[in-house]
Parts: sequence; C-alpha cells; structure tokens
Amino acid sequence: MLDIAIVETSKSRRRLPNQRWQIYPQNIEFAQKLAVENNVSPIVSQLLINRGIETPEAAQTFLNPESLILPSPLEEFPDLATSVELLQEAIASEEKIAICGDYDADGMTSTALLLRSLRALGAKVNYAIPSRMHDGYGINKRIVEEFYSEGVRLILTVDNGISAVEPIARARELGLKVIVTDHHDIPQKLPPANAILNPKLIAESSPYRGVAGVGVAYILAVSLAQQLGETKGLIQPMLALFTLGTIADLAPLIGVNRRWVKRGLQLLPKSNLPGIQALIQIAGVQARGEGQGDKGIRGQGEEGSNLKSKIRLEKFATEEPAQSWGFPPCATGVGNPPYNFSQNPKSLKPEDIGFRLGPRINAIGRIGDPQTVIELLTTDDMGIALERAMQCESVNQQRQQMCEQIEQEAIAYVETEFITSLQEDRVLVVVQPNWHHGVIGIVASRLVERYGVPVFIGTYEDEEHIRGSARGIPEFNVFEALEACHDLLGKFGGHKAAGGFSLPAPNLSALRSRLIEFANECLEPQHLKPLLKIDTQVNFNEINHQLYQQLNALHPCGIDNPDPAFWTPNVQVIEQQIVGKGHIKLTLAQTIDHQQYQIKAIAWRWRDYFPLPSRVDVAYKLRENHFNGNTSIEMELIGVRLPTQSHLFVAAPSKPITTTFEYKQRHYTCGIYRQGSLPELRIKNPEGKVLAMQPGHTIGLLGNSRDDAQKVDVCQPQYDSIIQAALKALSVLSPES
Repeated sequence: MLDIAIVETSKSRRRLPNQRWQIYPQNIEFAQKLAVENNVSPIVSQLLINRGIETPEAAQTFLNPESLILPSPLEEFPDLATSVELLQEAIASEEKIAICGDYDADGMTSTALLLRSLRALGAKVNYAIPSRMHDGYGINKRIVEEFYSEGVRLILTVDNGISAVEPIARARELGLKVIVTDHHDIPQKLPPANAILNPKLIAESSPYRGVAGVGVAYILAVSLAQQLGETKGLIQPMLALFTLGTIADLAPLIGVNRRWVKRGLQLLPKSNLPGIQALIQIAGVQARGEGQGDKGIRGQGEEGSNLKSKIRLEKFATEEPAQSWGFPPCATGVGNPPYNFSQNPKSLKPEDIGFRLGPRINAIGRIGDPQTVIELLTTDDMGIALERAMQCESVNQQRQQMCEQIEQEAIAYVETEFITSLQEDRVLVVVQPNWHHGVIGIVASRLVERYGVPVFIGTYEDEEHIRGSARGIPEFNVFEALEACHDLLGKFGGHKAAGGFSLPAPNLSALRSRLIEFANECLEPQHLKPLLKIDTQVNFNEINHQLYQQLNALHPCGIDNPDPAFWTPNVQVIEQQIVGKGHIKLTLAQTIDHQQYQIKAIAWRWRDYFPLPSRVDVAYKLRENHFNGNTSIEMELIGVRLPTQSHLFVAAPSKPITTTFEYKQRHYTCGIYRQGSLPELRIKNPEGKVLAMQPGHTIGLLGNSRDDAQKVDVCQPQYDSIIQAALKALSVLSPES
C-alpha cells in the first residue's frame, strides 16, 4: 500500500472544461515595490505588471487616467483640421451633409453622435445605413448616387469607408466632397477622399490609436463644436454615445479610451439623452457605486494649436466644467496617491454595456432596421425613446431565440458529422440552410468556446451561394486563412480573430479541405483547447471588500485591460446545485493554517460539468453580490481542473511512484519522489534533462543534475503544459496500485 493518496481517481474523473491554463509569470520583487509606491495590494500591483506596466510612473497614470497628458488631436490626425474646415464651410453655406454609417453598435452610435452634434450646430444633415442582408458592409455606389440625387454636397462616412475606393471615386466624379472617418485596417490603396481620419494612420504610441469608429466621430464632433464656440450642452451627450459604442465594439480600454470611458460610465446613469435612459430602463441595468480612481484631477496639456489651418482650439473640450462632471476637487496633501478607493457616485460598468445595452443595439443591426436605433439615440422625446427601446428589446429576444436554435442545430450537426475528426481536422466548417446570416457570427463564437477550434460557419443565400462568418483562436489568423482560400471565395474580409466571407456553393468541399490544410500547418494538438489567461494566485483569506475596492481602480476593464482572473489551488466543493438555465451554484472552501475559509460561487452554463469533483483547482473573477441590503464578495468561475502540484498527493511516498507518458510525440518518464520530508514531482525527457518541482512552489529546477540545475517558473505555459500531462499520467494510478 502506498502512503500517497491520489485525489479524484477513475470514479470521479468526470468531464471537466476543456481548457489550457496560462498563468502569468509572477514578479514578486517588482510587485512589492509597486505596491508600496502606489499604496495598493501586491495582488493589484501584479495585475498592473501583467498589463504591461513597467514603471511606478506608468502605474500611477494607469490608476489615474485623468493624469494622462493628451496631445492635441490636431497634432495627431493630419486631416482633422481639413475635416473641421469642410464641415464648417458646409454649415455656413447651408449645404446638405449626409452620413453613411454601419449597422453594428459602433456604426450606429457614431451615426447618432454626428447627427445630434451636427444638427445642434446648425447643419442640414441626414443619414443612410446599408442593409446587412441586401447591401453588405460599407458605403456603395447606389448610396452615393442616391445622396447626389437628393442634393447632398458633403458625404461623411463613419465606421466605414477606408476601403471604399470605387464608391468614393464615384462621389468625387459627381463633384461631392467626402470625409472618411473609420478605424479599420489600412488597405494598400486609400480612397480619394478630401480628408481621412483613421487612428491606424497615426503613430502607434498615440493615446488616440485605439479609438473605435465612434471615437473618431467624437473627436471630430468635439473639435468642430469647439471651433464654432458651441460646446455647451454637447459634450456630455456625445460622451455617453462614445462610451456606449466604444465598449459595444470591444475597442481596447487603454489610452484615451480608458480615460473617456471611465468618465462616460459615471455619466450614463444620469444622461439627459432619453434614448440612453429608456435603454437602461428596459434592460434593467442598475448603477452601482464603485471605488473609482478619478477623484477630480482634470487633464493637463490638452491645448490645441493652429497647425495646418487657421483653426484655433484653445482646449480640446472633452469635458465641461469640473463640477458638472460630479468630480470633487482632488486631495493634494503630501503623500496622497492621485486616486482613492472610496465610494464615488453610482456608475455603470463595462459589462452593463457589453452584456445588457450593447446586445440590444446590435440585435437591431443583425436582424432589424437600424433606423430604430438612430431614432432611439437622437430623439428628445421620452415617449418615442421608450417605444424604440421596446422595439430593441423585442428584436433582441428574437435574436436570442435564433441564436439558441441555431447553436443547438449546429452542435447536433457537429456531433454527428465531425466530432471524431475534430482533433485531426483542427478546424470546423459548418454550413446549413435556413440559418439567419445576422446571428451566425455569435454562434461561431459559442462553437469556438465549446470545441476550442477555429470555426467557419455559413448558410445558403440561395442554391448557388453561401455567406458566412468566421471566428478564430489565438494561434490561428482568420484573415490569413481566408486569403489562403481567396480563389475559392467571392468577397471576404476581417482580421486575425474574426472575418466574413461568401463563396459559390460548389466550392464548399474544396474550401473545407483548404482550411483543414491551413489549420494543420499552424496549429498543434495542444492549441485545441480554449486558452484561459490567469493573472495570479489568491488565497481565500485574502478575498475581502478592501481587495475588491482596490480592484475597482483597474476599471473600466475590457479589451487589452481584461477583468482580473485569479486561481486558487485545491479547494473543497462543500455544496453545489443546478440553478436557473443550467448554472451551477456552489459553496467552496479552502483550509489555511487549520482554519477554513468559505466563499459562494456561480458557474454560468456549466450544467454539462455537474457535479464537479469534491477537490479542484478553480479559476475565477470576483463579483459583488447585493442581496437584502447585504453586500458580499462572490466568485464567478471561469475554469476548473483536477488539483495539481501538492494536491494530487498529500504525503511524500516511501518509495517513488513512476510512470511514462507521451507529450508532443516524445516519450517522458515521471514520478513522485521524496525530497527530504516533502514529495517532489520529477519529469525526465529523452535526453536525460529533469524538471523537478515541489508542491505549492511556482519555481522549479531544470537540469541534468540538482547541482547544475537552473531555476524556472513552472507556471510558464511550456512547463505547465508538460506538468499537467505528467500529473494526468500519474492520476491513473490508484492508491492501491
């Protein structure tokens, strides 16, 4: 009988999420330094390091985005002065202006933002948004010629146009002036517009580099309003629309986006736009207090200039007087950090937009009429706003039902046709008739989450044509894959993570074969698991309201500034039950120094994994739960795996336990040995080099002998993956073996 207890043997090795965990390397010394200098927890300072913070000064700017020194947009965007002049001339001469937007949340909020601001500034302006089903993306010749026939003299594109060479060339032939505002990647040939505003054309180091289409529209509208001396009453409504569009479009929440979105989230609950209030009311969003980092330091260095034009922007008016923003004066006492963690006025969070408000807008663009959203966001009549918000709600419910039905049909099709070849194919190509093109991209994302492979999903427009969407995984470039199949496709486009395409139906078989070939060239078997990036290890006794308040200093979280993800090893599942539509509600416990700490948790849509094993490593995000006047900190589980490190075994073995396993087509031996009084996992490769690690340690040894071994961080993916493979091989050994 071995004096080692291997937890969760064959009886309990049930299905668990198919994930690969990537834990950031821990920089304990620098994290401690940042913690002291910024008066935050070492946990928070490690999160800052994980987000690319390399100096204490950069940490202070991140925690207090109001201290960011912003250059004048005129200095950053070469055509901004020209754009402002063109609009100013059109307003003065009462020329008709037409906006061509896009049918996603970014395009519709951009269109509404410019409509509201231009009308308020006296412009004669109208708009058009192409039909997703009939026109496809972006401005086209038909729209240009309709604008011309209506007497339009200036076209303004928003969230599109950077690739529209032919339509814009046609507009210029007709004598129209064109301003392109867009944020998509720059093509080899630019359109012949009078002015082009695109953050991809400015320096990568610019704080404006990451703005979405609505961010470009915001910069243009604010610059024009300031030039005309008419900023009063305009900035807050525009900032609300900027915030809504930026988050809904998944723009990176860094640089100026972080600064302006943080302000906007505080403004949204008390926005004077009827459409925003109606949307918040219909969606049931509740504003919450949070420990924000901006206690009133206003931006410095936002002076304008008269570069390249006679325009003189005294200050880029991203805000009205400080008190109207609800920011009290900042404490300036010696030693005070430029932020604190007290309760500020109630604010929304990015997830309120990303999961509640944004989908109701996007649903219209997917299966409804974009005019509904434009009217919602431009009306000053609360009655009309509520009617349009109700329409958004109804269409969103239809969209949800469509997604659910198509997802279930797609899963059934995959499980029948492709499940046995999935690991070999390394890509899913799923095409069926009678699916709605407007929602199949959402289904593609859900299939990626479920199967861990790139997904190309399509539906028949008619017997001869297929239209589809694609979603990728980190190691797979969707746009490059589409380019590799260009001769089989009609139109296609996209970027690394997502794309759209069309093709003649007879080419489907060849497309599937080509994509399988492409996937096998760039993907290894270990890539075919959803990647879970985890910031740092936290023990249950460290989770409290003080830590949660400090985490709020990192908000707003989103793209390029993800919600903090933590993990805790070897926790005990005390209670678990299915609630709602397939969610698992749990009570988890961790014992530290003979004291047990418990915490509640929720695992969304995890019915397939119920019941969870009694002992697991958990990955999670922290959430506040407000119930019956009480506030508690709870977990939202994002990952779970069988216990690792010390938690596969509870004592050092009297004699080594060894086995062999295969990893990346190479044979290894591994075993649990006694090192002093502690157990130690050792893994030997075919060349005789050994990786050794002890339970609970993040640093291991790698070398041919213990004397010449080098220290390595075993949380790094290349070590963690092989450790997981070794532990899996050892876990098949029962205590009686």
